[in-house]
Amino acid sequence: MLRRLHRSLILLALLALTVLCWLWLISLGRSMSEKDMVSMPGMAMPMPMASPWSAARFGLTFAMWWVMMIGMMLPSAAPMILMFATVNRNKRASGQDFVPVSVFTLGYLLVWGFFSAGATVAQSALDQLAMLSASLTMISPTVGGALLIAAGIYQFTPLKQACLRHCRSPFAFVLNRWHDGRTGALRMGMEHGTFCLGCCWVLMALLFVVGVMNLLLVAAIAAFVLVEKLLPGGVWIGRLGGGTMIVVGAWLAAGSA
Repeated sequence: MLRRLHRSLILLALLALTVLCWLWLISLGRSMSEKDMVSMPGMAMPMPMASPWSAARFGLTFAMWWVMMIGMMLPSAAPMILMFATVNRNKRASGQDFVPVSVFTLGYLLVWGFFSAGATVAQSALDQLAMLSASLTMISPTVGGALLIAAGIYQFTPLKQACLRHCRSPFAFVLNRWHDGRTGALRMGMEHGTFCLGCCWVLMALLFVVGVMNLLLVAAIAAFVLVEKLLPGGVWIGRLGGGTMIVVGAWLAAGSA
């Protein structure tokens, strides 16, 4: 009963954090649609308002990306977090040093914080080059199609498959990459986060194609990541998704040509 209660509390905490992230994103999306977009007379599509990138804007954009990454990736990391918690609970029962699961989780989220910083820099560069619409979508269908094709091809690469194997095997990860102490737990979290980043970073780049604040499609990508990592047939679902990305990307690029 204590073991089940412990697992339930961890799952509830992860669920609460994920829900809070999505609620904040929904609120931010509504605010952006009201304040950062204007409708031109006679046009159905909103046009972006030109504005410089201040430190405050950079910070808000970074926060948006990091919260989005937490909301998208934390559910798929739940099995690994539970595995770490189980091992530490057993160590505590045998009188060994105990490390809170929050330390491991922090290491995992820090990796996505580094990615979010890079995504913020990329968004600012694309914005300065006038390549993003008001909905933070790539304006050029050719570039968007190329990104889709690249993401689809990446699904079949050895690097993608190697990272995915680590993400799908929590027990093997703990067995081969265990480190004692708080520093070790933080390192483990960052190592697992790095494998997840290697598995999904191209999928996250597709947010510039579907719209960074198009939360329905953001949720669809998050669901795809979750299925790919957790379901028994996730590897083949990922490859099927990769083939679909290649076809859609080619269609998009050809249509623009």
